[in-house]
Amino acid sequence: MEAGHKMRGRTENYTVLRNEMKMSFDAVSVNEAFARVAVAAFVTPLNPTLEEVSDIKTAVSEAVTNAIIHGYDREYTQGNQSEEREQVYLHCIIEEDVLQVEVRDTGKGIEDIDQAMEPLFTTKPEMDRSGMGFAFMEAFMDDLEVLSEPGCGTTVRMKKKLGITSWIRQEE
Repeated sequence: MEAGHKMRGRTENYTVLRNEMKMSFDAVSVNEAFARVAVAAFVTPLNPTLEEVSDIKTAVSEAVTNAIIHGYDREYTQGNQSEEREQVYLHCIIEEDVLQVEVRDTGKGIEDIDQAMEPLFTTKPEMDRSGMGFAFMEAFMDDLEVLSEPGCGTTVRMKKKLGITSWIRQEE
């Protein structure tokens, strides 16, 4: 087994105790759908509900879109042929029944995180941005953390508990 993967075997299926996935891709808008589907596929061993998958896909979509549109501060198109392409980094960890998603860019960063997280605030009104990205991430995930430094990029960390068991472990 590779490092980072711990599985408890059964004859016909398995329970994932810990699993990890990392990828990076060009910061172009067409890759937002790829990221969203990749995370949805990654979480399938936990047998999530359609609502849980939809929530995760929406939050990942918003985080990746923010990295592409706001992080690198230029309009991206499928035909962008710059020599050095900016990247979006996606890191997911499943620990038992909790999905952790980290979306990171190395772009311009956020000057005022509190202001950026206010619903309806946008730095791109000319692009018809609604300013609801962080609000959607917060609504659809159980935990949201935004770390950013101007000139160094932004990291968005989200967690989603899957299933109906409690977040709090009870001692047996």
